[in-house]
Amino acid sequence: MPDIKQSKILILATDGFEESELFVPLEKLRAAGATVHVAAPEKTREPGSILAWDGQKQPEDWGRKVPVDRRLDEARADDYDAIVLPGGVLNPDQLRVDPAVIGLVRDFAAKGKVVASICHGPWILVEAGLAKGRKMTSFASIKTDVQNAGANWLDQEVVTDQGIVTSRSPKDLDAFVSKIIEEVREGNHGARRAA
Repeated sequence: MPDIKQSKILILATDGFEESELFVPLEKLRAAGATVHVAAPEKTREPGSILAWDGQKQPEDWGRKVPVDRRLDEARADDYDAIVLPGGVLNPDQLRVDPAVIGLVRDFAAKGKVVASICHGPWILVEAGLAKGRKMTSFASIKTDVQNAGANWLDQEVVTDQGIVTSRSPKDLDAFVSKIIEEVREGNHGARRAA
């Protein structure tokens, strides 16, 4: 059983991520002792960082920024125990059309690493072909997308299926982060291929 203090976790996001869905896992996983890196595609609004978008503000009002530790092209599944995909609408909508993102997420799954996604983040799992035949949850507005991809959608704060962790919204963050830690401690979940 791997110790969370020895684990390395990658958070993958771009501009427009839901603020709490990146910062809460980042802070709680680091507080638990994990090494956590933030990765993003090379093109962002501000070089070297990504900006949150707070749904309570106007679209032109960007939220907090977080420094980027790795460019997407530098991130490798072999270097990490888990990948975390925050939601928001803008962030996963941009990431799910990036072949490098889809390839990286598929690589994490194929290597039995933990893949965790919250809110609209499961759009990326759908695009990566990881939804079919799995139990999943997501933000309610993309429930049909997840179901149409072949997943058994459940209205629960956190759903896990062979190391793939999904949650609905920021209100589920405590359960989401706790389940990520639990799944990392369980170790490799075996190869999970995209359908």
